[in-house]
Amino acid sequence: MIYPQNAIDKLGFTEIKSLIKSHCLSEMGRQMVDRIQMMTSFEQINKFLRQTREFKEILENDAPLPIRHLFDIKSLAEKIRVEGAFLTEAELHQVLLSLQTVFSVINYFNEREGRYPNLEALFEHLPIEKKIIKSIENVIDEKGKIRSNASPELQSIIYSISKAESEARKKIDQIFKNAQNNGWAADGNLTIRDGRLCIPVLAENKRKLKGFIHDESASGQTVYIEPEEVFQLNNQVRDLEFDKRREIIRILTEVSNQLRPYAPLLLAYHGLLTKLDFVRAKAMFALETESEMPVLVSTPEVNLINARHPLLLINFKKEGHTVVPLNVKIDEQQRVIVVSGPNAGGKSVAMKTVGLLQIMVQAGLLVPAAESSTIGIFKQIFADIGDDQSIESDLSTYSAHLSKMKYFVENAGGKTMVLIDEFGTGTDPQFGGPIAEAVLEALNRKKIRGVITTHYSNLKVFANSAEGLENASMMFDNLEMRPLYILETGKPGSSYAFEIAQKIGLPPQVLNAAKNKIGAQQKRVDTLLVDLERDKKELLETKIAVEKQQRKVNALLEENTKLKDYLEENKRSILKDAKKEAQNIILNANKLVENTISEIKQSKADKEKTQKLRQNLQTELQKHQVKEAPSKKPETDTSELAAGDWVKLVDSETVGQVIDVTKDNVILAMGDLRSVVKRKRVQKISNKQVPKEIRRSYSSQITDSIASFSPEIDVRGKRGEEALYEIERYLDKAIMMGFPNLKIIHGKGDGILRKLIRDYLKKYSQVSRMEDEHPDRGGDGITYVHLA
Repeated sequence: MIYPQNAIDKLGFTEIKSLIKSHCLSEMGRQMVDRIQMMTSFEQINKFLRQTREFKEILENDAPLPIRHLFDIKSLAEKIRVEGAFLTEAELHQVLLSLQTVFSVINYFNEREGRYPNLEALFEHLPIEKKIIKSIENVIDEKGKIRSNASPELQSIIYSISKAESEARKKIDQIFKNAQNNGWAADGNLTIRDGRLCIPVLAENKRKLKGFIHDESASGQTVYIEPEEVFQLNNQVRDLEFDKRREIIRILTEVSNQLRPYAPLLLAYHGLLTKLDFVRAKAMFALETESEMPVLVSTPEVNLINARHPLLLINFKKEGHTVVPLNVKIDEQQRVIVVSGPNAGGKSVAMKTVGLLQIMVQAGLLVPAAESSTIGIFKQIFADIGDDQSIESDLSTYSAHLSKMKYFVENAGGKTMVLIDEFGTGTDPQFGGPIAEAVLEALNRKKIRGVITTHYSNLKVFANSAEGLENASMMFDNLEMRPLYILETGKPGSSYAFEIAQKIGLPPQVLNAAKNKIGAQQKRVDTLLVDLERDKKELLETKIAVEKQQRKVNALLEENTKLKDYLEENKRSILKDAKKEAQNIILNANKLVENTISEIKQSKADKEKTQKLRQNLQTELQKHQVKEAPSKKPETDTSELAAGDWVKLVDSETVGQVIDVTKDNVILAMGDLRSVVKRKRVQKISNKQVPKEIRRSYSSQITDSIASFSPEIDVRGKRGEEALYEIERYLDKAIMMGFPNLKIIHGKGDGILRKLIRDYLKKYSQVSRMEDEHPDRGGDGITYVHLA
């Protein structure tokens, strides 16, 4: 239920229905759109939404549905139900074309069985009765005319008519030629008068030709005579024409009698065509408004994500603008959103967007919001929007508001959505504010849900302390003095009355006088709200900067973990190899000693032989002797390091390439790893000292990175923080690879994203300047960033 009834118009739902009707192909589809209304059954709403989503899927990704002819066959089915009634040739042709469409549609879905279950349910258990088509095709041709061979009698009559007309034509041509030869005929050819073929004869010769005068010329000099001999033949043709018409009626009556038992089935076919046209129109409108199916729940709640007003979206599309998306949540804890903020800041549009999308979903329509949005079901929607004063009902503006408030308080409940625009206005604010607060308190006790817009401070204070109420404000750029159209929950907003008046150019003396007339307390509250808005903006910027630093820390920690794992793995591998080698050395040494002892025994301690064996043993021992390096501190290269230099860690053989040098630290690239080490721990080496395979690998990586990197990034449609994170990554790469500039595509819109990006880039010392693209190639929708 929607109260009052004109709320449908004020929320824009009537206009939505008109736009959907424009997509209908038939009058019955348009009539069905007129009957669209808000439903409260979860199953019914869910069914309608899924049907529309499936048809939208067909329009986007599948072959076109074969809907070619949509005629109102319901009236034709009702007509043949009457005994003795028959359908005309044109009506039978409409039935034929409509049934061909029905059968094509059923075959279309049968070929895709299971892909569109909710649309398939429209014709479930509906048979394809081809006997109907066959009965009609036997007597009606492709052009909708009766076939000449529809019956033997008709075929005979048509042949007789053709023969009689041919004889009459021959006879009159002969008489006309004779009249011309005798000079009786007037100038001209044979002509038709009263449906009869006549000869034009000069008036003075009319008695020389026997026949019937059908007409004469305006001057009276020419008369049009049907010759007596031809008259009998024409009468015969006329009689045959009557016979033909009677036979056609007999045939049509016979076919209609054959269709009469199928009248209920024809009505079912009509219902399918009507529903298909209806669902198609809804899907076409969904495409036009970029609508999706939200998550439907049975509880009275709303969580809109990136929602847009459909009518605003369509208008802005025509003008080339974009709509700022709305994010709002209404649930058990946050039941009523009290929206405040500047005039023309978007409060009313936000409220109407919530109300309109709620009605659309409960009417089975997809909405322009993210698929992850959640929309519940309300039993009632109460709205107080605009001025409803009535001279006939003797109601003033405020009286009309109060009468609605009375109805709201008496009839609202936990499943009622209440929408009130400019709550409390229309009377003295000194009294209107307290009355509005009392009404809001009464509605809150009834656990209603809804959105209320206001400028009254007492309602902002009440919303701040009352359970279930939540303050919200439309964001405003108080530096450029323009609204941002972004809804922010958690705090009330200032009306910016003085700031807007100052921008418009109200004289300073008038402004100062106005400021002196308001109370000190109210002035402090308004100033506090303005300061709060400014602090909020600074806090947002700080938050973005902190998150940026946190991402860098997380990246370094990840690299450090990878490096540690890499070194640990190498350590284990080296130790394993060393142990294997030691085992081999010991094994070989044992064999050598055993062989030496054996040979000494065999030689019976021959002095020369023993000495030679000892020399062999000493030689083998020297082979595996480890030479200790002199104990002195490793020399470090004190020369300056720069990006691109090759270095070696002084306490290992690890080689890396310098990415950047910052004070006492050096950022190294070692394969796929990045590491930060102290300057004193690295030693500069020449390119010749770097193994070829490592140098080749590094060169390949750098070449691939530069080849694959494009100094252009598109952040259209991204949220602020997400866009800045992407730009930060691209900017770092561009600086590291030495690119002179970076192209950022952010779109025009209201310029919010462009300003956020440019303010952020000003913090980079490497950014020398920024400028717009050429107007012919995107203008201020693209920013060129020049790097130092």
